[in-house]
Amino acid sequence: MSIEPAANPEVADSLAAARRRRDLVELWVGYALILVVIWTPRPWQRTFYFVAATFVVAATWLSFPGWKAMGFGIVNLARSMWLVGVALLAAAVATDVAGRLHTLHSPGGFSMFFNRYAGYMVFAIVQQALLQSYFLLRLLRLTRRPQTAALAAAAIFSLAHLPNPILTVCTFVWGLAACLFFLRYRNLYSLSIAHAILGITLAICVPGPVIRNMRVGLGYLTYHAPRADHGLDHRNH
Repeated sequence: MSIEPAANPEVADSLAAARRRRDLVELWVGYALILVVIWTPRPWQRTFYFVAATFVVAATWLSFPGWKAMGFGIVNLARSMWLVGVALLAAAVATDVAGRLHTLHSPGGFSMFFNRYAGYMVFAIVQQALLQSYFLLRLLRLTRRPQTAALAAAAIFSLAHLPNPILTVCTFVWGLAACLFFLRYRNLYSLSIAHAILGITLAICVPGPVIRNMRVGLGYLTYHAPRADHGLDHRNH
């Protein structure tokens, strides 16, 4: 009596190849839709935003790796919170320097601050989920080395912020650091908090006309500075 092998190598190779093709399609279609959203004028932008969000959610659902793998668990949360401390320290230094240079334009009072930046806090979570839970996880399966996947994820994250030169550089540095951090701790919560702190700090320390209110894509090219241009506009960011 013969015993069938536990796994057929040819079947395993075929399944692996199919998974790679699927990862490539989900990676590039998802990224292409995000770029379309960034470079499409209103009111059509909202339609493409819905299409892109639907595709990303559906692709994530169909290949759901688990909440822990996506970084939404409490694993390493306490151990990874040092990043938030570093972000707070960097924010303190940056705001002090901006104050001395007279470029600091923080809204007065907690209520005004929260009303202006609450949306960006949520947006920081969305960006980190896209970068790590969607793009990085697929790149990890497509590349041989985790460092290569982190570098590729940082590059596409940065390129999505063109043609804003400040954000393109900042998001590459942050994207690479965040991906390497994620590979070590697998926790999105500390990353999202640090992202929100650093993004808001950049918004209140750099004059709006210089950074064009954090806009990217078509929003950056069509930006016109009003007389009182302060704060952060994440509609096209």
